[in-house]
Amino acid sequence: MKKERNKNPVQPVSGTKVPRFAGPSTFARLPELRDVESCDVAIVGIPFDAGTSYRPGARFGPMSIRQASRHLRTNYHPSYDVEPFKVQQVADAGDITCNPFNINEAIKQIEEGATELLDKVGGIISLGGDHTIALPLLRAINKMNNGPVALVHFDAHLDTWDTYFGAPYTHGTPFRRAREENLFLDDASMHVGIRGPLYSRDDIKNDEEFGFKIIHCDEFQTQGTDKIAERIRKRVGNNPLYLSIDIDVLDPAFAPGTGTPEIAGMTTREMVNVIRGLSGLNLISADVVEVSPAYDHAEVTSLAAATIVYELTNLFAKVKR
Repeated sequence: MKKERNKNPVQPVSGTKVPRFAGPSTFARLPELRDVESCDVAIVGIPFDAGTSYRPGARFGPMSIRQASRHLRTNYHPSYDVEPFKVQQVADAGDITCNPFNINEAIKQIEEGATELLDKVGGIISLGGDHTIALPLLRAINKMNNGPVALVHFDAHLDTWDTYFGAPYTHGTPFRRAREENLFLDDASMHVGIRGPLYSRDDIKNDEEFGFKIIHCDEFQTQGTDKIAERIRKRVGNNPLYLSIDIDVLDPAFAPGTGTPEIAGMTTREMVNVIRGLSGLNLISADVVEVSPAYDHAEVTSLAAATIVYELTNLFAKVKR
């Protein structure tokens, strides 16, 4: 059931009154969840990276995304013609604490933390953390939605491996496990931005059997962002939508600070314009993952992630209630 939108939201600290480099350390200097009476959208950090297969460090992603978000001017977005923090209550819910040494326990903690949060708010945007977190988040979303959702997954990689070094829960396996648990709609889900070589010919074949359609990154050369967005809209339809965005869907030129960078990726302009093309879809929650600030330069990756999160708050603002 859709919750009625908060009519008197507490807004972020104004950049015209307090310089953007000062003030609260929350995302975009939003109020903390504990300081608002009710909340439409919560921003929550999940500092977990024990599922990474190459470069670790995404546990520091939530902190770096929040820091970079200070740079944003968040009052009004002309592309959506909306004041996202005036028409809905958005708040920072802090971080979900999870065990950095035990993946199984961490997955359980993330699911419980997200489920508890979704009992209080209308939807969540999770700041990763590595992509392992998508599985427990989808479990929590299914409880809230009373069933599977449309899943649109922006990533360089399919993340539908069976195991990695015998481990069933890694950042390369969440959507294989999610398919096994029927957490997403196999006729309304897709990958966007996939590219590069694979471990096996069977990777694509197996992925198709799970119900995913693929928009390969090379297709951006021949199709504009409006056409890409329209293909996503057609696939999703009116179904409740979960967006999962791995920052490595962006080319390393735009997002060097990530664990498994792949060349020939999307530009930030392409990314935000595809997101804007999804305005009006029934978005119910999302995640932005795999920001690893130790490999970043001048906060380029963190700023890209923070901007994407802000774009998502605008998508939430355009969902009809």
